Formats: sequence, structure tokens, C-alpha cells
Amino acid sequence: MELRKKRVLVVGLARTGVATALFCAGHYAMVTATETRAESELGEAPAKLRAAGVTLELGGHTEKTFLAQDLIIPSPGVPADDTFLLLARSKGITIWSEIELAYRFLEGKLIGITGSNGKTTTTTLVHHILKSAAMQAYLAGNVGTPLISEVEKMDAGSVAVAELSSFQLELTEKFRPNIGALLNLTPDHLDRHKTMEAYAAAKARIFENQTELDAAILNADDAASAKYAPKRPQVFWFSRKKHVAQGACLNGDEIVVVHDGKEDAVMRAAEIPLAGAHNLENVLAAVIITRLAGVDAPGIAKAVKSFAGVEHRLEFVADIRGVRYYNDSKATNVDATLKALDAFPGRILVILGGKDKGSDYTVLQKPLRERAILALLIGAAADKIEKQIAGSVAIERAGTLDRAVEAASMAARAGDVVLLAPACASFDQFENYEQRGRVFKQLVRSLESLATEKG
Repeated sequence: MELRKKRVLVVGLARTGVATALFCAGHYAMVTATETRAESELGEAPAKLRAAGVTLELGGHTEKTFLAQDLIIPSPGVPADDTFLLLARSKGITIWSEIELAYRFLEGKLIGITGSNGKTTTTTLVHHILKSAAMQAYLAGNVGTPLISEVEKMDAGSVAVAELSSFQLELTEKFRPNIGALLNLTPDHLDRHKTMEAYAAAKARIFENQTELDAAILNADDAASAKYAPKRPQVFWFSRKKHVAQGACLNGDEIVVVHDGKEDAVMRAAEIPLAGAHNLENVLAAVIITRLAGVDAPGIAKAVKSFAGVEHRLEFVADIRGVRYYNDSKATNVDATLKALDAFPGRILVILGGKDKGSDYTVLQKPLRERAILALLIGAAADKIEKQIAGSVAIERAGTLDRAVEAASMAARAGDVVLLAPACASFDQFENYEQRGRVFKQLVRSLESLATEKG
């Protein structure tokens, strides 16, 4: 694609927006970046962008700016039905997500992974397996580094492994992964997509442009996503509950790959270093993805066994006098919290709350009743959560994360688990889930230091 002399507007100056603006400016586009926040809130980004020749519109958007463009790239946090975007679209202006722009410049292969839960672990594990097999692989997308930041490093022999959100996928046009995976579908981001159908349709766009040469990976155990199996690409399944005709599944305790009538053993499920049934699903997905990408079974097994997990995903933080603390700040929806609770046998003190995304917390009642002894509520969603889980577990309104950790440490006894698995977004009190997780770990380590001093 030719960007030279094109008028490009980048909407939003978080990580993706800044990377996109710099990329377009580097390709000689006439770039404007617009952001509702003031310059004082944006750190070093404005100076870096101006140095690259980007025009800045800070502290708000204007209709005139949106209508003066050839191409608009909204950041993932900007809703597709934003008033200014709708107006621009009505005038025939092209609107793409950053991953669509990146795809136009990408050389090599592309593996795209989406779903409501497990994306980050599966994407990171796939990248780890490919790197362990000495492949030139790049980790990108919603997992941290924007895809646009990696495309110029790539060549025909490389592969990008991208975690993809519904926000990124809903504004694609020709985006086409060679291997696309939809891990599962549970209610999430309904504050933005409004309906489960619209959310699911955005996720399923990962398969939209695939051809007979491509592969689509789906979860045979997840009825909600299985119905989106596409017709054109080759379809492969993963399952921890049943045998599949093509894909990865269990034969007893053995993970096997089934392909073209052959069944190859990869490793024993007991050898997976990650806790929880959901992580068995993530590994099964990664196994079939990387097998299709060209890694042999011994190479996959060796890499899985050496995988340390993902920060903020059931991440062990510390054992303080027999109480184990786990950071699952990435559990930003109810289904992720259900999976986190399921990973431990019982006596859990769970920290819940943050920014509500239109979620139904009543489904937490049964696992809380069976496994938890205390729910500590924080953030803007505390009132709603309390009403919807009342009667299932003892509740303490902590308000903030520091008070929740302190209260949990006082209530817990040896053998208990203190678990941060909020079931909510972080944006009411934190910049993102990563910051929330880091703050949790700092608070726990402060407790650990104090306990060490006291002997």
C-alpha cells in the first residue's frame, strides 16, 4: 500500500496510536493525531510525534479534522460507532484498525489468535514454541507490542504471532491470517458491542478473508464459538473432552495431534507446567497451531515443558507464612474469573471489582460458595457485584486494592490462597490490567518483606 502524501488521521495516543502515527509518518504520509487528553497527560509522546512531523490535535476532537482525511486509524479503545467516525464513514472516508494497516505491509506468515479468554497465554506459548524451534517469530498485537511495530522487521521467512481483540478485528477489510484461532466465546465487552451477537461477529471476522490454503482453529468443547467454523479454510479442532477428526485432543492422558488419518503423540497432559483445566485447552490450541506451522512433536513438547507462563495470568507471587498469593489481573471478565477459581481446590480469598463491562456476576455464586471464604470488593463495580453475589460468600467492601490486600492478609491463614481475579476492566483505578497486576505484586512483596523482618 502507498501511504506517501496520503492524509492519515490517527485517533487516540495510547501505545497503538503512537506506533501507528510514527509508522505512517515514516512512510511519508501527512499524519495528524487527535486525542481527548491534554498534552500534560501524554508523557513523551507529543515531542516524539512532532519530531516525526506529526500534527497534533490534543484536548479534544473536531469534525473538520475527521472530514479532511483519506484514511482514519482509530486506536482499539475508540468505539467503531464513535460519532466522528460514523460521520467520516458516511462521507466515504476509509476507516481501518491498526492491524489492517499492518497487514497491508506485512511480509511472511501471520498467525492470529482471538477469543474471550486464553488469548495471551496461547499467543505467548505459540511464540515460545516457534522461537524454541529456531523460527524467526515475532510476538505482537493485543499482547503488548502493536503489530505495526513489528512489520518492518519481518521478511518472507518470518512469522508474526498476534493476539487479536474484537476491537481490532471489527475494523478490518482484507486482514487474513494464514492460521486463525478462535479459542472460545463468553460474554465480554458488552458495554461496547451492546449484544453478544455483535461481539461474536467481531471475533469471527478473524476467518472472514481466509482461503482454502489457510487453517482455522476452533474449540470443539465451546458451542458458542464452534458454530462460527468457516467454510473456506481447512478447519482444525482442539478438545480436552472428546476425540477430534482433525486437530489436537487427548488420548487418555496423552496429548495427540490428529491429521490426515494419523495420530501423533506429543506429550502427557500431566507434564504441562500451568495450573487449571483452561490452560490444558490453551496448550491444546497451541499444539495444533504450531504443528501446522511446522514444528515437530518433540520440539513442541520440549517448549511447552519449559514455558513459565504469562505475567498477570495466574501468576504466583509469594508464599507468606503458608498463604499463597496469585496475580490474575488479566481476568478482566467473569469467565476468566471462573477459570481462576477453578484452578484451586478451595479456601480462596478473592479480590473482585473494577470497571464493569456489562457483565453478569450471578454466575460466580456457585464457585464462590464452593471454593471461596471471602470476596474483597474494589472499584466502581463493587455495588453491582455485591448485589449479584450476595449470600454466596462473606463480602468485604475494601474499595481500593491496597486495602483489599491488607484485609486479605489479616483474614487468611496457612493453606489459603489470596487471588486477584477481578472479573472487570481496570480503567476506573488503573491505566490497564498490567498496572493493576504490578501494584498487586508490589503490595504482596511489601507484606513479604514485613513478614521477613518480623521473623
